[in-house]
Amino acid sequence: MSCDFETIGVETDRDGIATITLDRPDKLNAFSKAMLEDMVAAFDVTDADDSVRAVIVTGNGRAFCAGADLSGAGGATFDYVQSEDWNGGDSPIRADGSVDYANPAVRDGGGILSLRIFASKKPVIGAINGPAVGVGATMTLPMDFRLASDTARFGFVFARRGIVPEAASSWFLPRLVGIEQALLWCYSGRIFEAEEALNGRLVRSLHAADDLLPAARALALELTAQSAPVSVSLMRKMLWTGLGASHPMEAHRIESRAIWSRGASDDAREGVASFLEKRAAHFLDRVSQGWPGFADWFEEPPYR
Repeated sequence: MSCDFETIGVETDRDGIATITLDRPDKLNAFSKAMLEDMVAAFDVTDADDSVRAVIVTGNGRAFCAGADLSGAGGATFDYVQSEDWNGGDSPIRADGSVDYANPAVRDGGGILSLRIFASKKPVIGAINGPAVGVGATMTLPMDFRLASDTARFGFVFARRGIVPEAASSWFLPRLVGIEQALLWCYSGRIFEAEEALNGRLVRSLHAADDLLPAARALALELTAQSAPVSVSLMRKMLWTGLGASHPMEAHRIESRAIWSRGASDDAREGVASFLEKRAAHFLDRVSQGWPGFADWFEEPPYR
């Protein structure tokens, strides 16, 4: 699979590993509305393509993503009250000057992307090749794994820009690194090195620049080479959703449903047969065909 986008590149290799590359190197891959649209569309493509087993996200050039593109509006970049770009909809500013916060135009673009990555039906690995700041850091949080170059740098710099964390990071970050670490990085807004990101559990491992993508690809193959695609997809949903469960009974209910449904599948029969016959399994069920018995549970809040 090879697709044409304005701000990113998307390529899939023969092993079914798709790589999404942020491709605005002259702007340090700064995040723009066009990049938001391209990335959402790219995850739509990878979800729909059964040849894709996992997705890697990386950056072209010396940065992963330097944050929001500040070059256009400057100090008014985040002043949406003065903006006339309402994502094709109506202004949320009422006649009396108050804001209709239920208007879709109020939604944070980084959050739209994070929710799309969260909804991915394939595993997602961040290969953070350089600075990842602001939305460049928060967009990686709903990815399943984050690997980083040993020269990468990170920053949740929102307090230093007079704003607050976005991209649903107030939900993701404390769950990944703990509340104390999340508060430390967010309150200070400072830039920190890759080693601190590793020690703080933000990233899984550090690699020399030339070894980063091969390491990410090796991890993607480890995750998918011998696994049933539908099982992996369902597990991703179960484990991420389980982070918000209020009681283990919620996990028991969904696991019972999943075992009942998947236990009757061709994949389950093939998995057992391949084990007994001491051979590699050949799983035929496809993610695009959906998960029988899960139509209600898999309804997603709209990320658009």
